[in-house]
Formats: sequence, structure tokens, C-alpha cells
Amino acid sequence: MPAPLHPAVAAVTERVVARSAASRTAYLHQIAAAAAEGPARGALGCANLAHGLAACGAEEGPLLERAQRPNVAIVTAYNDMLSAHQPFATYPTTLRRAVMQAGGVAQVAGGVPAMCDGITQGRSGMELSLFSRDVIAMATAIALAHDMFDGSLLLGVCDKIVPGLLIGALAFGHLPTVLVPAGPMPSGLPNADKSRVRQLHAEGRAGREELLAAERAAYHAPGTCTFYGTANSNQLLVEAMGLQLPGAGFVNPGTPLRSALTSEAGRQVVRLTALGGSDPAPLGELVDERALVNAVVALLATGGSTNHTLHLPAIAAAAGIRLTWEDFADLSPHVPLLARIYPNGTADVNDFHAAGGTALLIGELLDAGLLHRDVRTVMGDGLDAYRLRPTLDLDGRLTWEPTGEDAGRDDVLRRAAAPFASDGGLRVLGGSLGRAVMKVSAVAPEQRAITAPARVFDDQAELLAAFEAGELDGEDFVAVVRFQGPRANGMPELHKLTPALGVLLDRGQRVALVTDGRMSGASGKVPAAIHCTPEAADGGPLARLRDGDPISLDAAAGTLDVLGVELTSRTPAPRSVAADMSGGGRELFAQMRASVGPADAGASALGDLAAAPARGAAVPA
Repeated sequence: MPAPLHPAVAAVTERVVARSAASRTAYLHQIAAAAAEGPARGALGCANLAHGLAACGAEEGPLLERAQRPNVAIVTAYNDMLSAHQPFATYPTTLRRAVMQAGGVAQVAGGVPAMCDGITQGRSGMELSLFSRDVIAMATAIALAHDMFDGSLLLGVCDKIVPGLLIGALAFGHLPTVLVPAGPMPSGLPNADKSRVRQLHAEGRAGREELLAAERAAYHAPGTCTFYGTANSNQLLVEAMGLQLPGAGFVNPGTPLRSALTSEAGRQVVRLTALGGSDPAPLGELVDERALVNAVVALLATGGSTNHTLHLPAIAAAAGIRLTWEDFADLSPHVPLLARIYPNGTADVNDFHAAGGTALLIGELLDAGLLHRDVRTVMGDGLDAYRLRPTLDLDGRLTWEPTGEDAGRDDVLRRAAAPFASDGGLRVLGGSLGRAVMKVSAVAPEQRAITAPARVFDDQAELLAAFEAGELDGEDFVAVVRFQGPRANGMPELHKLTPALGVLLDRGQRVALVTDGRMSGASGKVPAAIHCTPEAADGGPLARLRDGDPISLDAAAGTLDVLGVELTSRTPAPRSVAADMSGGGRELFAQMRASVGPADAGASALGDLAAAPARGAAVPA
């Protein structure tokens, strides 16, 4: 018998609903008005409509001209440089065929950029990465702004791409929408072995050839990287929100099951449209307060990417909902950690999927009363469809089945009655150094609190140079890497610091990181207080720290402080003259750096999307 909804989940949801009442009402009024108008193609001038139909085939054009069939927009993040997105090359043809079989027409409405954080780590391109989310949102809006459509299919997988697609699509939230993933690459070199070679290279005990061979063996085929970073966190969270087909996120590319799921996504979106079914399911109605709380719970239960403390509030704002870090913090003590996927363990996402995957995870969380069951999804009413696994029957037809009592694996995915930990994998910290987020699921309990002198750096290159020179050996310290926030330089990931700091941990030193930058979904065993806000470039307390200041970080207590120092009496340090934001395209993003909001509000350069006055529609009395 499923448990009733957990009181903490209910309380946080009620708080989000109350906090968002005005903005959510205005948003729903806006999308209801857009739905009532219907697609503009029925009222377009002849020249306008002719432009929209000119590339259609002989069969599709007349159907759209007479508005007899729903028209589905395909928005794709395809490129063939990203392994995760390379499989999308063939998806439009597959989806057009499936949509036609279901009684609709599909058009590729537009493409969005998709950059790889793995390629840009430590490079100037990483300083564009977070802002690419907002660019993708705007590009999605441009694609849908042709107003020819009854529904949409969003093709994307990786870090900023899925959040950006969702934010853009929510501006057209009257349209039913299904996300379409590509799946992870097959397992290659185990992630733990890859991490070992990285640390050996950081110590100078492995050369470039050995390191490159290990990296190539880990990242070796089309599909998403197999560690549990932001890309795979995206996949899990959108399933927990009911926005893509159950179990679709972790089926490998190029398999019959992957092809069947892709085709079914095309057919399903047609069923969700006003012309294709009897019960339209607009995206903006599906992404409600309950769905967002479900996403936070799933994130906590799996120790997912810290980037989602930025992305989920930004997605929520696009739906007129205000989600805060306090909501994450208040849910965390009540959500057990049910999964250990690298970097939180040794298994990868293929192991997770084989052990029961999202079906087992969602089923366990439902039965524990930790998810809202009564949400609306792309599969219909209720989240129970997401406790089933996709499979092909003997005739090759797609079906879904229960995971079975023997599902689960003690080292990767556990039942709620025997979790890895009794609480979630993320913490929100606060104190005299501001507010920050810490991923604790991969950090040993004895490393989650530290009091040590600060070593202050203005960028990651300074820290790495100090490590290579041996200046960090022997003593405990808290590395402070500042001027890495969104206003300073776009809030790059500082993942290249992990091997060096990991080496020092393994030597027996107590070390931690405090930064207003990001550490990515690949954050590992080093205790790291990240996304510090207010950021240094905005006059935050990190700008006033000096070498030797005693810093106390305590994940259990949720505190982040400098001890015995009155920071307000100090003048903030100036930005380094090396902090040049030109070259590599960075000069094009100056306006976004100037206008971006704080990390705890989603680090968005699009303004406050949840602000009711910005909706441009009067709220009905």
C-alpha cells in the first residue's frame, strides 16, 4: 500500500504554491489565451501561409492548408561534434514518419546551439557555457514564433540544452510538448579507472598519451557520457516530471528499443494536441509546482548534478513559479539517497538502467510518499506509468512492464527501505561568506566539515600553478577561487581542479573548495561549496577574503563562515587584470554578464520570468 504524501513534501509544495500564486495565475492566463487563439496558420495571409508550406511535401501541404491535421514543431539540438547529439541526425525523418502515421504533420522548426562542457573545460569557451542555456531558450522561442504549430518535440540531452529548450518552450506553454532523448553510449573504460589516470597525470606520474588513451576509452561512441553529470541528471529529472516517455532516457542509441521509443514520442505528441486527441496536455500545465517538487526529490534521491540548483529555479520561473534553494534544503533531510552512480559511486548510468533505472527509482519514491502521484504527464494522468520499463514484445512492438521484485543492485540502486543514506545528496550552506550549494553524495562523511586557513585565488589557473609548484603540499587549507560567478565571467565549471585537490586529499591533507563558480555534475570526492552568492564581482564576501583567514565549512550544520574576521571593514579586492573578457566570443556576451541574476535565482540573463507584470496580460478577477 503506497504511503500518503510525506508531510515535508506537502509543506514545501504548499509553500511554493503560495509564493507563486500571482505569477503562476498570470502565466496560466497567458497560455490559456494563446490556446484559445489557436495556431496562426488558420488566419495567416496567403503569402505568409505559402512561405510556411513551401517546403512541405505534396501530401502534407494541403493537409496543413485546410488545418485538418495537427502540425508538430521539431526543435533540434543536433550537431555531430557532440557524441550525445550525433544520433539526432536521423530523428527528423523518423519523427515525421511517426507523426504522419498518427495523423499529423511535422516540420523541423529550428535548431539550437549545443556546446560540450567536456570539450570547453578550462578553456575560454566554458565562459559561454551557462549563458548558452539562455541563448537556447531564445532560439527555441524563435523556432516556435512562426506560430504554425499545435505541438512540439524537443530534441536535446546535455547540460544547458534541456533546460534551455524547456525555458523556451514554456514561453509557448499552450503547446503540448514531448522531450526526445538519444540515450547514453555503451559503457567503456570504467569511470573509476578514468579518474585514477587523471590523478596520476596531475601528479606527473602518467603522460599525455596515457591520459588521452584513457579518456578515449571512456568517451568512445555516439551517445551521452556514461557518468551521472548534468546531462544524465537532465534525463532523470524530465522523466520524474513526466515530460518524456517512461524509461526513455537511458536506452542506448542505435538499438531497436531506442528507435521504437523515438517513433512513439512522435505519435504521442499528436495524441496530446487539440486536433489529435480529446484531452490536450499543454506543457505549461504539466510543469506545475508538484512536477517541480518531484524533480527536486529525484535530484536529491540520486545525488544529481549541482547545476540543477541553477536550472530548476530558472525552468520554474519560466512557468510562473518561484522555486528557491530553501525548498531544496527543506526537502533534503527527508529524501533518502537511493542511487550511487559515478562520481557518487563506481557504477555508470548503464548499470543504473540495468538495475531498474528510473522505473525502480520512481516506484520506490512513490511508495515512500515522496513524489506527487497525481500529476499530469505526457502519458496521461498520474505518475504510475513511470514505474514501468520500456521493452519490445515478441513481435517487436513497444510496451512497458513492471521492473520485478528482483530489480535493484546493492552497489548502484537500492530500495527505499535500505538506502545508501537517510538524506539527500545536496546541501545548502549559509553564513558570513554568503550562500552556497554542496554536493555531499560523493564526499566521505569525515570530509564534510573543515576549519582551515584560506588560500585565495582569482582563477583556477592560479590554483593549478600553485599545486604544480608544490606550494599546496603538507598543510590543510580551504581553496577560495573567486571572481568565477555569472557576472564576472559567466560562471564556468572548475572541474579541472578536482584531480589536483583529489591528490592532496589522498595524501592525507584536509582540503576543500569555496567558489562562486560551478563544479559541474561531475563534482566528486572533494568537499566543495559552490555557486557562492553574492558573488565576488558583485561585492560579495569572497572579494574581501585574504590568505590565512580561517574558514569553517560544515555540511551537516549547513554553515559557511569566516571566523574572527570582520569582512565589512575591508575593501573588496579588485578583479585581476588578467580577467579579460574578449576573445573566443566572450565579448559578444558582455550584455548578458551585466544583466545576469544571482545564482540562487537561477543565474538567468533573461530577467525575472516569474514576474507577473512581465506577462503582459491582466490577471482575471
